[in-house]
Amino acid sequence: MRKYKFSNSIKFYNQEIGSLPNRKEIEEKYKWDLSDIYKTDEDWETDFKWVKEKIPEYDKFIGTLAKDANSLYRCLKFDEEVGIKIERLHLYAMLNYDGDMNITKYQAMDDRINNLFTQVSTAGSFIRPELMKMPDEKLLDMINSKPELKIYKHFVKNLLRSKAHTLDEKQEMILSLSGETVQASYNTFSIFTNADLQFPNLKDEDGKEINMSHGRYYASMYSKNRNFRERAFNAYYEPYKNYKNTFSSLLNGNIKSNIFTAKSRNYKSVRECSLDVNNIPLSVYDNLIKTANENLTPLHKWASLKKRLLNVKELKPYDVYVSLFSENKTTTYSYEESQEIILEALKPLGEDYINSLMKAFKGRWLDVFETKYKRNGAYSSGTTFGVHPYVLLNWTSLLNDVFTLAHELGHNMHSYYTGLNQPYPYANYSIFVAEVASTFNESLLLNYLIKKSTNQKEKLFLLEKYLNNITSTFYRQTMFAEYEMKIYDLAENGEALTADNLSQNYYNLYKKYWGSEMVLGENKKYTWARIPHFYYNYYVFQYATGFSASETLSEKVLNEGKPAVDKYLKFLKSGSSDYPINLLKSAGVDMNTPSPIIATTNKMAQIIDEIEKLIDS
Repeated sequence: MRKYKFSNSIKFYNQEIGSLPNRKEIEEKYKWDLSDIYKTDEDWETDFKWVKEKIPEYDKFIGTLAKDANSLYRCLKFDEEVGIKIERLHLYAMLNYDGDMNITKYQAMDDRINNLFTQVSTAGSFIRPELMKMPDEKLLDMINSKPELKIYKHFVKNLLRSKAHTLDEKQEMILSLSGETVQASYNTFSIFTNADLQFPNLKDEDGKEINMSHGRYYASMYSKNRNFRERAFNAYYEPYKNYKNTFSSLLNGNIKSNIFTAKSRNYKSVRECSLDVNNIPLSVYDNLIKTANENLTPLHKWASLKKRLLNVKELKPYDVYVSLFSENKTTTYSYEESQEIILEALKPLGEDYINSLMKAFKGRWLDVFETKYKRNGAYSSGTTFGVHPYVLLNWTSLLNDVFTLAHELGHNMHSYYTGLNQPYPYANYSIFVAEVASTFNESLLLNYLIKKSTNQKEKLFLLEKYLNNITSTFYRQTMFAEYEMKIYDLAENGEALTADNLSQNYYNLYKKYWGSEMVLGENKKYTWARIPHFYYNYYVFQYATGFSASETLSEKVLNEGKPAVDKYLKFLKSGSSDYPINLLKSAGVDMNTPSPIIATTNKMAQIIDEIEKLIDS
């Protein structure tokens, strides 16, 4: 059974908007139809019992995989059948619980399936070691000798690729047992940041005393009141400054744990270890950093334009998010209206894609409105073999909801096409490509809305949104990636990562990216202390590469038409049948080259020029 990733979600915080309706008050057409997974809870229990009874049968395959091709096939097929069932069981329990978290029955079902998954994983844990013990040539000959085994060829080649970094059974067991220790620093960081960290009080824009919080900080950075933004910024960073040594100790602990794992597996660095999971060359990471550094001019120009339009003597970090061009009035969008907008915006992808979207809308694949006890945020459920994916929303009728819908439908269609076209071993996709389809849809939607804008103010508002997307998803994440590489290089070379060292390195990078117009002040340098991504082990760079890839592919679709569309749809259908770099290259974007990075920075420069022409006309 493949390793099942139980969560593939992107979550946002809901607004508090008064009394929420109960789930039963919402029309059925706005709630997902989970009968496509199981008709009843009793059907779920039947499959749960089936899986539980199958677990002991794993024992009969132990020691047989090298015997012959038929023995190997029987084991892999059995493991696949169990895997398909357990993923379906999890999807049903998770979605029912997320729809109404007050129903403890579904929480219990979710807990049961997680425990069952652990039992299955343990029972099948012999499969990979047995395959790795076989001589490479013998294993490949077995795969080629039986037609039913040929679908596993890429899976086996990827397995053999990791042989040099796989230890003997006893060493693997020790590494496995160290898993909770490795996670300890992040777990402590998360609890400390989200539960124990105390923020000071301050007066809001109306003079009302409020307590600073994570949510209030993000909201305050969009305030038009600069004095309030400054006070909120300083209040938010105060505890991070006060506990800088605690945060540096936690981050150090996480880094040292990752260094231990990488060295244990015979990698030269943590970066090499992390990227090797998806066979991403180090040159892709290096290319991102190098090319972004060579093309910082658009970001510097955006800083200058912000300073000019805000009419301030010095641009400060708390000026980054405030909008320069507000809508004349807050426009609201019904769910039905948003469907029509998205269907029009994504028309360049062709009839089949549009029909698939309509199938999702009509088939109730989406759960739309916020209700009491519903999970907050938005996500797509990912690929569950044999079942279409689902989307959770919490609709508030704002423009951001329209973009969230387009984003999650991008994930949804990626999972849908993958599930339709790939066998079970490849009916999923790497995190390296996961954000391509979602941000691709956002790009087409934004281009469509800009073209349809009817007045200068509306167009400026949308162009600024595009700039903010590039700034936050490309430049900011690339800066994080460069910072992560810098601190790991220091640690792996035996240098101490003190709070002051971590702060100074962050200060230097932020200054470099935003340029001479940005005046940082004291507190911005403590940003490293609050970013959870620095505990994710070379994860964050994939936001930047994914965004650049999607920008390049969306431009190709808009400019080249059907040939580019066909390549893109083939990419959506490919799942994990090849390495992610190869899949993107086949789609029309080579992340080994500077081209997609340069195209992204050029797009930003072009938008800034367009904004300047509009405001100066």
